[in-house]
Amino acid sequence: MTFSDPRRRAQELLQVVARGSARKYYRIPRPGRWYGGIATADCCGCNFDCIFCWSNKPRDNPSSMGTFFAPEEVVKKIIACAHKHGYRLVRISGNEPTLAKEHLLEVLTLIDRTEYLFILETNGSLLDEAYVDALSAFSNVHVRVSLKGTNPEEFSMLTGAEPDTFEDIIGSLILLGNSGVRFNLAVMLSFSRDESIASFKKRLRDTVPNVLDEFEEEYVFLYPHVSRRLKEAGVKPFTAYSPHGKPAELV
Repeated sequence: MTFSDPRRRAQELLQVVARGSARKYYRIPRPGRWYGGIATADCCGCNFDCIFCWSNKPRDNPSSMGTFFAPEEVVKKIIACAHKHGYRLVRISGNEPTLAKEHLLEVLTLIDRTEYLFILETNGSLLDEAYVDALSAFSNVHVRVSLKGTNPEEFSMLTGAEPDTFEDIIGSLILLGNSGVRFNLAVMLSFSRDESIASFKKRLRDTVPNVLDEFEEEYVFLYPHVSRRLKEAGVKPFTAYSPHGKPAELV
């Protein structure tokens, strides 16, 4: 199997999903129940090919989906949504928010002047020292790194990205831990055996201080299209959620 370089892919996608400081979105705004209530702008384009991705259409078709929005428009829309529903949290989700760095930092600059907290959901692959340093300037941001699997082999099977990327993301966690940026780690465990999870947590305990204090377990949601894609790939989760209360089984 050939794996992709997520940094190279990010540069290629940037030419499609960003235009100056504007970025493509396929849905904005969207109220949601996550985190107890959050206003969301769903962006186009991701540098991973996760086989369980629930928003694979805008990921796979960024050139033909979505509309460009300036940072000011994005912030105006998600704050209006948050105000309407009584939320205090806002985010960019759907695909990978860190892909368009200039756009994201301008959004965060505007959010930092409000009372709202921005949840930066990211796969962590692009968070180098310069990026983390830029994020440390904001007081109204919390970074949620979503790691796909507990070791390089699981990670590459699930994302299609080079195994070395797993180690890069561990490095990003160390950078975040040393920067003062508020963050937590969420790990996709649906495809991990108990011994892999235990070994991974031990590694985290030894390398990233306090990261286990807010360790978040993620499990795949078996939406029909996700279930079909997993079955086609011959990958079956050990643990999964059903989005509508139905049995969590592959179709």
